[in-house]
Amino acid sequence: MNDLSKLAIHTITTKPWNLETAIKKYAEMGIHHITIWRQFLENRDLKKIRKTINDKDMHIVSLCRGGFFTHPQREKREAAINDNERAIDQAAQLKAQLVVLVCGSHPDQSLNKSREQIKEGIERILPLAEDKNVRLGIEPLHPMYADSRSAINTLKQANDICQEIESKYLGIVIDVYHLWWDTQLEDEIRRCGAMENIFAFHISDWITPTTDLLNDRGLMGEGCIPIRQIKTWVEEAGFSGTHEVEIFSNRYWQTDQDKFLELIIKSYQDHCF
Repeated sequence: MNDLSKLAIHTITTKPWNLETAIKKYAEMGIHHITIWRQFLENRDLKKIRKTINDKDMHIVSLCRGGFFTHPQREKREAAINDNERAIDQAAQLKAQLVVLVCGSHPDQSLNKSREQIKEGIERILPLAEDKNVRLGIEPLHPMYADSRSAINTLKQANDICQEIESKYLGIVIDVYHLWWDTQLEDEIRRCGAMENIFAFHISDWITPTTDLLNDRGLMGEGCIPIRQIKTWVEEAGFSGTHEVEIFSNRYWQTDQDKFLELIIKSYQDHCF
């Protein structure tokens, strides 16, 4: 099986490569979908990046990431709003149709308070997203990140926010690494289908034992996540988009990235169909 038509790679996955190298290498291997992490855009000419993308016949799936709306201090929350607006502007300039939201949390306040601030933050930036025709995707994160990265830890919580705000520009990013453990996952994916709000699908694997809560993700098939099953649920819910490989791995970042890319393709073909 050689079909790579739906395979997408996050630039953070091959972190040692700069953006131009990643675009070139992905295209050479027949991968034409990319999600760009915003640190790769710092001090860069977005028009030139857009031209490079076009020249290699690449499609930007999304821009990663916005969010981090939460903080006890109002000025910090306002700074986050400004940063999210910059992310939306960047996405519009690059013709990326989605900004992924890692919503944020703060250990000095309750999770409920953080969730209130997240909802408020999304409502603040939605008008600009609608004006720029850029969608916003809430990515629920594993509960191990509830202290400082996201107070949205289940698909149900993300779906509830989408239902409350009710905008076609607000939806869900389903990442198997964060959600595979959830006993309500199948039902909530079905609920996503009813609301037509699955905007993106991220894949990697959970290695046992994990050595780093952030930077020890595995290739598909290396761990215990039922990726094929979750992919089936997502597709049965109506999602027909790309399968985005998002792997944070100190181990793989230290290896030859060309060989790592070959491993990504093989693991995708062997364990995602």
